[in-house]
Amino acid sequence: MEHHHPPTSPTSPGGGGSGSVGGGPLAHNTATNASTSITNRLALKNPALSTKLAQMSLALAPLVQLTTGAVHPSFPRTLLAFWLLTDDQLDQLAHFYHQRTPCAWTAHYPCPVRWRPGMGLEEKRRKLGRFIGLRGCETPAWEVVPAEVAGRLGRSEEEIAREARRRRGEEEVRRKMGWF
Repeated sequence: MEHHHPPTSPTSPGGGGSGSVGGGPLAHNTATNASTSITNRLALKNPALSTKLAQMSLALAPLVQLTTGAVHPSFPRTLLAFWLLTDDQLDQLAHFYHQRTPCAWTAHYPCPVRWRPGMGLEEKRRKLGRFIGLRGCETPAWEVVPAEVAGRLGRSEEEIAREARRRRGEEEVRRKMGWF
């Protein structure tokens, strides 16, 4: 199978222009082009890989600190960078954005989170993801303790269950009646 590549100009990266041999600009461009070429060939052979590469390169909009307007230097610029954050970086980000050490500014962010001591890496990552607006970072249902939730709401588990049954019944009636 023959591959046709678009022509390159002497001024384009990796083009036929003059460059120094060794560590000069041409060598850097050649290495970058080779890496891109390998990635492109792998992506052509594996569409799932191509999709995942596109997802991981998704750019994230930086979140600014309310008090200064600054962006933390470790704030992830892409989805891949988010998944590569270390435990220490997650703690630093939570502190910078007033989530680890609650203060008057904590609740003023769009999606504040409760950053409790002793969390594992994945729980920290999930909480920070939720904080910065990533989908799929909600706390899984199996991690929510009903008694703890009821205590926070000031109601018993039975009261909460009764309310849930009542609402399910209302939703069923709306669905059957065609209400939205």
